[in-house]
Amino acid sequence: MVKVSLSYLVHLFTISGVVFSFLALIFAIDQNIPAVFFFLALALFVDGIDGTLARAANVKVHTPNINGEILDNIIDFLNYTFIPSFVIYWCGFVPEGLELLSASIVLIVSCYTFANNTVKTSDFYFSGFPALWNVVILYFYLLNTSALTNFYLILIFAVLTFIPLKYLHPFRVVQLRKTSLFILLLWMLATIVLLYFPQSSKNLITLSYLLWAASNTYFLALTVIRTSKDR
Repeated sequence: MVKVSLSYLVHLFTISGVVFSFLALIFAIDQNIPAVFFFLALALFVDGIDGTLARAANVKVHTPNINGEILDNIIDFLNYTFIPSFVIYWCGFVPEGLELLSASIVLIVSCYTFANNTVKTSDFYFSGFPALWNVVILYFYLLNTSALTNFYLILIFAVLTFIPLKYLHPFRVVQLRKTSLFILLLWMLATIVLLYFPQSSKNLITLSYLLWAASNTYFLALTVIRTSKDR
């Protein structure tokens, strides 16, 4: 009974992501972008650890009537694709007149990603751009790129969805996992400073940008190295 209850609690933890998605939508309507990213980040945190918790609780055995993978995919689609596509449409991230086209592109290619049975490699890398549109719009916001640049980048990432480059899943890939998680932590801390404390001291902002750039370089390098091995 305890194990069954624990399994249901893990599923409930996963389900909390849909509440964060709804809250992000509310703030997106108000164009409160920092608040949108706060709730999308909470959803990202839940998604990052709920799989580990599910395996630890052995939910497939103790709650066989609930398909945790389907549940996870539903919530991921909301937070990684649907909410970001609404932000792109509603909050002026692309040129006027291209809002619906841009949002539609994001939604359509992401449907392919979520329905693709080969989206993960045998060593748990993502094959093709993994529909991390929440991260894409974060970069648009922090880098303050122009609306036209954002539109072109959306097109590029849409194409990358179908190109089998290997993208790291820091929680699942065994090789360099501790290093990757540490770099991810640095990326998160730098992002928090840049997003929520832009008026901090010049030294802190500079350090945050340096950590942000270094962490991005690390993940990009892993993509190049892992993809090259398959060639």
